[in-house]
Amino acid sequence: MTTQETAPAAASTIDKPTLATTESSLEKGSLEQKLTPGQLTMMSLGGAIGAGLFVGSGAAIAVAGPAVLIAYVIAGLIIIAIMHMLGEMAVREPASGAFSVFAERAMGRIVGTTVGWLYWVQLIIVIAAEALGAAAVMAGWFPTLGVGGWVIAFVALFTVLNLLNVKHYGRVEFWFAGLKVVAILAFLVLGGALLFGLIPGVPSPGLSNLVPPEGFAPTGILGIASALLIVMFAFGGTEVAAIAAAETENPKSSIQRAVRSVLFRILVFYICSILVIVLALPWNDPAVEAGPFAAVLELTNIPAVETIIQIIVVVALLSALNANLYAASRMIFSLARRGNAPAFLGRVSPNSVPRIAVIASVLVGFATGVIALFNPDEDLLVPLLNIIGSTIILLWISISVSFIILRRRGERRGEQLDYRLPFGYGFAAIALLGLGLIMVLSAFDPVAGGQLFATIALSLVIGAVTAVVFLARGTKRPSDRVHKF
Repeated sequence: MTTQETAPAAASTIDKPTLATTESSLEKGSLEQKLTPGQLTMMSLGGAIGAGLFVGSGAAIAVAGPAVLIAYVIAGLIIIAIMHMLGEMAVREPASGAFSVFAERAMGRIVGTTVGWLYWVQLIIVIAAEALGAAAVMAGWFPTLGVGGWVIAFVALFTVLNLLNVKHYGRVEFWFAGLKVVAILAFLVLGGALLFGLIPGVPSPGLSNLVPPEGFAPTGILGIASALLIVMFAFGGTEVAAIAAAETENPKSSIQRAVRSVLFRILVFYICSILVIVLALPWNDPAVEAGPFAAVLELTNIPAVETIIQIIVVVALLSALNANLYAASRMIFSLARRGNAPAFLGRVSPNSVPRIAVIASVLVGFATGVIALFNPDEDLLVPLLNIIGSTIILLWISISVSFIILRRRGERRGEQLDYRLPFGYGFAAIALLGLGLIMVLSAFDPVAGGQLFATIALSLVIGAVTAVVFLARGTKRPSDRVHKF
């Protein structure tokens, strides 16, 4: 590694069909494997525990009632299947482009590029949304900077952190995730004590809230469908483990370890938390939608509970911001290294960090802060969240399809895998069936349907632009490319 930033070698030759170059070989000598297996495991956990659980769960309960548990079970089964499929593919080829690389191997360059850009667009918007959410809380405590000032401060802070060596990012994210785990465990202990009547002076609510007079599913199947999109967004973030595998010590064993623990985490941290909320409070209580965790803890008579929850939410948001900035920078870096994005985004600094990719990934966040600074009364959070909508559904569909194609291709070639997912096609079927069901049900909901169709339209636009760019550059057709597996 020289002291100057280096661009990927032979970028002009990557499209040649005689060159079976993988992203892994392109990255050799640039990104370093500085993350520990424990950090990778905590990163995947931290990615799953964010504001979607602490805040978004209240909105899901408000639209589905106690039947929101069905939405969480369905989404939990899907994410378990997705993570296990990602695990097999990531063990086969650890790469910072992860599912974008897998989609390119399976379905061709246009599809792989579209998946990568779609994911990057989603993340840069999510980064801005998370900064806004954390800034709104901080501005309530320290109003001098205002929401816009706090957004800029948070984005700047985590930009600097991500410009350091990846080991520093891993350490910070490890402790962020650890704090969230402790918070969830404390909530489950206190919530369990409340439900079993172990808190002096506080009677147990029993099971009355689980089956209210309106019924277990008061808003019907459409309510569950609407909740599913909220819940699916909450589960987004676990895929960062597959992206970080390329910079982890012993990536093959590390990714297996991270994937195996997903099932336990989903059951304990999500399903149990939601069950406690649904049992403790009526589903249509305004306090549930405003802040479900705070609403439950207030029943335990813990002093300053609202402040405690707000601190946890800020930590969760900043942790997610940190993880998403990392994932966004690595995805656009990977696209550049494969010749699917401007080459300058694939440069690395002397400390082996894709510096330009990091900066490019925070520009929307900085712009959001500036807009909020000069327009403090404008609500920017909802429009940002509506833009990304159901992006995660299309990304997970691409993962499932890629898995099926690559698994079948490997079987025909008699490939011996270091890790082979048992009942792999069954996992793929579960994921595709669940995701297809969500898409069908969402189409009948005005808000969810609008987001879904907007996401599909965005994907088609990215795919069309990609095809035109490749055609203008004289790129070979995807079918002409030599696949690794």
